[in-house]
Amino acid sequence: MTEAHLPLTDFIEYSQAEMIERAQQNYQNVKRRHSIRKFSDRAVPQQVIEQCILAAGTAPNGANHQPWHFVAISNPEIKAQIRQQAEAIEQAFYAGRGGEEWLDNLKPLGTNASKPYLETAPWLIAVFSKKRSEDNGEQKQNYYVHESVGIATGFLIQALHNAGLGTLTHTPKPMSFLSKVCGRDNDNERPYMLIVAGYPDENATVPEHALHKKPLTEICDFL
Repeated sequence: MTEAHLPLTDFIEYSQAEMIERAQQNYQNVKRRHSIRKFSDRAVPQQVIEQCILAAGTAPNGANHQPWHFVAISNPEIKAQIRQQAEAIEQAFYAGRGGEEWLDNLKPLGTNASKPYLETAPWLIAVFSKKRSEDNGEQKQNYYVHESVGIATGFLIQALHNAGLGTLTHTPKPMSFLSKVCGRDNDNERPYMLIVAGYPDENATVPEHALHKKPLTEICDFL
């Protein structure tokens, strides 16, 4: 049985000049996205977060099984739990578990075990990957899970930036505590990443080291 296909009706074609202009505008916009570690506690409407997560949910993925789940957290008590447990893990990491090379590479960024932004920022978004999906009560294997969730997370970060918010990716290891805190402690899901989102604090800074991006000649070949 062949599944139904619908005509493509929402594609918009631009002239070559418009394409170049739009590509340049997007590059200039995304260049302004920085990982920040000082957030304001100013409230951000839930509707903004909802729309950004909907954008993430449009990401391409294996067999369209959409192997992700997002938990958007604004509850102060839950954020405090996450900070407490994340900092305990980070303290061990910075005490030596991360290894000398990794810790040396982090020094230009000025990171440490203290993560106050996990409480200060108005929103934390925990991203989970799913091994299986349910369709009409039937369990189905998911495919290219890591790749699919990675693309969706990229969409989410771009959407949050485009909406006018600052972001930070946070990946404490292990992240299993997130499963329990978020009520997703099961054998089908695993935490993938924690996204911190909100307005930058008026004293927010960006490490100079983080502004140095490789040129096109180093990241791309045209054959």
